[in-house]
Amino acid sequence: MSSHAQHEVISITDVIQRLPKVAKKLPNILNGLRQAYLRKSTTPTGLAWAFETATYKNPHGNALYFEEQKYSYEQLNNWANQIAHYFLSIGAKKGDVVAVMIENRPELLATVLGLAKIGVVSALVNTSQTNKVLTHSINLVKPIAVIAGQEVQDAILNVRNDLSIAKERFYWFADQNTQQDAGQAPQHFQNLATLIQQYAKFNPATTRHVYGDDGLFYIYTSGTTGLPKAVIFRNSRWTLAYGTYGHVLDLKPNDVMYATLPLYHATGMVVCWCGVIAGQATLAIRRKFSKSEFWKDVQKFDASAIGYVGELCRYLLDAQPTSLERNHRVRKMIGNGMRPNIWAEFKQRFGVEEVLELYASSEGNVGFSNVFNFDNTVGFSPTPYAIIAFDKEKNEPIRDTKGFCQKVKTGETGLLIGKITARSPFDGYTDKEKNKSVILEHVFKKGDRYFNTGDLVRDIGFRHAQFVDRLGDTFRWKGENVSTTEVENIVSEYPKISEAVAYGVEIPNTNGRAGMAAITLKDGESINHEDLSHMLKVFKSELPAYAIPVFIRIQTQVETTGTFKYSKNKLKEQAFSPKACQEPLYVWLPSEQQYCAITDEIYQNIQHGKYRF
Repeated sequence: MSSHAQHEVISITDVIQRLPKVAKKLPNILNGLRQAYLRKSTTPTGLAWAFETATYKNPHGNALYFEEQKYSYEQLNNWANQIAHYFLSIGAKKGDVVAVMIENRPELLATVLGLAKIGVVSALVNTSQTNKVLTHSINLVKPIAVIAGQEVQDAILNVRNDLSIAKERFYWFADQNTQQDAGQAPQHFQNLATLIQQYAKFNPATTRHVYGDDGLFYIYTSGTTGLPKAVIFRNSRWTLAYGTYGHVLDLKPNDVMYATLPLYHATGMVVCWCGVIAGQATLAIRRKFSKSEFWKDVQKFDASAIGYVGELCRYLLDAQPTSLERNHRVRKMIGNGMRPNIWAEFKQRFGVEEVLELYASSEGNVGFSNVFNFDNTVGFSPTPYAIIAFDKEKNEPIRDTKGFCQKVKTGETGLLIGKITARSPFDGYTDKEKNKSVILEHVFKKGDRYFNTGDLVRDIGFRHAQFVDRLGDTFRWKGENVSTTEVENIVSEYPKISEAVAYGVEIPNTNGRAGMAAITLKDGESINHEDLSHMLKVFKSELPAYAIPVFIRIQTQVETTGTFKYSKNKLKEQAFSPKACQEPLYVWLPSEQQYCAITDEIYQNIQHGKYRF
């Protein structure tokens, strides 16, 4: 981040200059805000209501593109209705939960939409989870059924006996266009594509009885206790995203949004899709992001908007220039994590005019959106929030002699907190203790309550903020939040290791932080050549790809605080520098099948961007 980008502030004059462009969107934005905020607790709302509304307005318009498949709003709605009617027939009711584990493809969206119509909550399971983590994630939300894609069937079968789900409630979709060919379900699964064929295609009456307080999804976040936490995402929050981000995006029926982000995360499933539905536009999806295919897909689907996270932008900038990257109609993008040091370069190189950077978290109650299209900001927030002075050493807000917090001045950095009100409630986690730990009380006056986002942001004026850093025991790598405690638990299970401390370290020219584990060995043990490949193999089987430590440091002793928490600040500072550490260091280099020792030459090569992490 350049020093200029860090300290620029936004004035009322800057905002006034941008008003003519914003004014064009204003009727749409006001309509969205009306839908987001002006509703009663008994007003039908949420994903299913919005999709049925879009279908009524644009039945024959394209709703979804995937590979060579196309679905109109009517076709996708009919398919979802059959899923809804089937689950009603087996007694599923509002408030029940179904675990859904399918890669980015039409079956996932039809399933989530179908369940939303009857008020059933979809637990959006990360498709890279396996073993203990997968068992935990599913059992945590007490689902009545699992719906799995063929691509993850082995992961489900491996843990099937550990799941608290009836044997006849394991459903399956073939790894192909199941509207054309249902496929043959393996043993232990029921073929959902076959089961729904006899069911009605009309909208179920239940959609009109799904309200703001009813759950829509569970989205999983990295928990500081090690295993994923399930965050309830209610229909009211979806409608808030739809009414704000969706209408700020201002798509029209001839627009196509290309989204390669995993749809088990809110940026893809909520932000990208709600923007499409708000404009009765088309969503084009791909199973997994591909740097080499990105602009080819943009061309193929004639995309006019793209969904992003910061890492995706960096990957595209890393790629060799091609004629396709300018020969397209993409003029706007929506997402989060665009780094200030690549912001202008990205817009210029790829011809993008609007970067609708936003800030939100799956569990939080505060959101920002770059309505005015300023560079290097998460934008403007209409929700009540504050940025308060924070002591990084003590890891707590600074309070005055009366016990109250202090807001930072414009241009300064502090902790972002969201005021908990009836209009901006905190929905929270399934874990009640976790909820208590993220709520600050008596912040500015007795009795007030705020949600602690755990994020440091800079106040840049006119209710705009700039993201600075994430506190606590998670870090971001490859667009995912990594739980250090989850990594520590798995790494320390390796037979020769007694303790492990996990943290994120920065590699030049990459986004986020790469995982590093400082380990101590059991008495008398040493790490040999065989361990370096075996350790990696074990970590690959137990951890998602993004959570596998890239660096290993062997320590003789773990440093802890007075409360027995690991002291990570010095470890983070020393990172993987052989000079700073003076202890054995190893790295998992791209395309290698084992950890190798970090020599001065390898360290210099990493510093100069010779490897593609």
